[in-house]
Parts: sequence; C-alpha cells; structure tokens
Amino acid sequence: MLVDVPGARAVRLWLDGARPRTLPAAVVPVLVGTAVAAVPDAGAGKGVVAWRLACALVVAVAIQVGTNYANDYADGLRGTDDVRVGPVRLVGSGLASPGAVKRAALASFAVAAVAGLALAVAVTPWLVVVGAASFAAGWLYTGGPRPYGYAGFGEVFVFVFFGLVATVGSAYVQLERLSGLAVAAAVPVGLFATALLVVNNLRDLDSDRRAGKRTLAVRIGDRPTRALYCTLMVAPFVVTPVVAGLGGRPLAAAALVAVLLARMPVQRVLEGARGAALVDVLGQTGRVQLVFGVLFAVGLWLSV
Repeated sequence: MLVDVPGARAVRLWLDGARPRTLPAAVVPVLVGTAVAAVPDAGAGKGVVAWRLACALVVAVAIQVGTNYANDYADGLRGTDDVRVGPVRLVGSGLASPGAVKRAALASFAVAAVAGLALAVAVTPWLVVVGAASFAAGWLYTGGPRPYGYAGFGEVFVFVFFGLVATVGSAYVQLERLSGLAVAAAVPVGLFATALLVVNNLRDLDSDRRAGKRTLAVRIGDRPTRALYCTLMVAPFVVTPVVAGLGGRPLAAAALVAVLLARMPVQRVLEGARGAALVDVLGQTGRVQLVFGVLFAVGLWLSV
C-alpha cells in the first residue's frame, strides 16, 4: 500500500511506478512479430489469429511492468534509489512498502503467466519454458543474490528478451514455426529497446556508481555510453532497408521516416545532456521506438 497518499494520487503513483515510458519496448516487438506472420492470400486478417495477438500483447506488457516493479523493489531494498534523478521509485522514495511493490511485481507476472498458458495450450508447451525464462530474467535483473543488472549485463537481457524472444515469439504463436524474417526484424527492435536502457543508465550513472551498481554505463564511463546510445539509435535505420529488401517486404522501409524523430534525442545526448534533461530524452527515445515499430509493422503487413 502507499503511505499517506489519497486514492487518486495513489493510482497515479502506481502507474508512474510501472514506468510507462518503457512500454514501447513491450508493444513494438509484438506488433512487428505479428506483422511478420501475415501470409498472402489469407484474406483481410492475412492469417493472423486475433486472440493470440491479444494474449501476446498481454504477456509482453505484463512482463515489462512486472520487471519494472521488481526493479523498484530490489533497488529500493539495496538503497540504490535513495538518491536519484528521474521518475518516482515507490520503495526508494518511501511511498510504498517493499512488500506491496513485490506483490505488484508478482501479480504482473501472474497476469503474463495466465495469457502465456493460453498460448502454450494452443501452440506448444515449449512456450512455458520461454515464459519461465522471461520471468526469471525480469526478476534477476536486479533481484536475487547476484543480479546481472549490477554486473553490466542488462543490455544483453534487453536485446535478447525484448528484441529476439518477443519478436520471434510473437511471430511463432501465429505461424507455429520459426521465421528467418522474424529473426531479422527483431534486430532493429532489440536495438531500440537496448537504447532505452542505455539512456536510462546514462541518466543514473553517478548515483549508480555511488551505490555500487556497476551497470554497463558505470563500467565504460560517460562518453563511451553516449557513443553507444547514438550507435543504437542509428543502427536500426541502417539495418531496416536490408531487412525490408532481403525479406521481400519493401514497404517496411517506411519505418525510416522515424529518423526525423531520432535527431533530437541523439543530438541532446551528444551535446552532453545530464540528469533531469535525460528524463526527456528517455521519453523521446520511447516515442522514436514506437513510431518506428508501428511504421515497420504496417509496412511489413501491407507488403504481403
């Protein structure tokens, strides 16, 4: 429960605690993976099963929210969030008890599990294994005795699970087979998701260093982290024409329009934005990812 906070504000704080700026990382891979699964001569729906798409979205968003609450809970217990810049952290700011935030994380994972089980029954039991790995990765990012987010491996987790696994998995639940195009399309999706984490860790670099949280940004320092962010923001626009051309989905190149939105956050990072200024950059990065993902998915769909 939230401490001494009236009802309407409590709801807002819980929503803020779910970190809505990060949710494009959950939605985009599902849209792109589902668009990859569209097949010719299958009618208006192009062979996509609507309820499976809905379940995949629930799984992805619930895992993202659960991971965010789990991060809030674990970092709050360790004191990492006691002094920080950026959106509210429920435990670190004393607005919610650790137990309440832990229950919110587990409830989110439970919602994902219910939707995931429905897909596993319809498609393959192996999805249970994929789901369990995703839950474990989300919890152990900052939880457990040796959180890998504290050792600088968070970016690998994000690229793998919010890029490859989510995109390829969303295509798989529709096609019921692995797709080379889905793997290729997952690369730009994963790069943008990783950029979100990199700019988040750039913002928190000083506080994380003081707290002993050795993120990749802490390990490599300020300037290399800025270079990495810019690379992650530019690379999808290099990869996309290749995916669109070799995949036989030329209209997917429409996603290149999103480069117009990418200029501002990249420029601000290159100019040395710090602290609170990077909160806006995080939001801008999420918008770039969302616009790119929607255009990419629409282009993939319409090319069939």
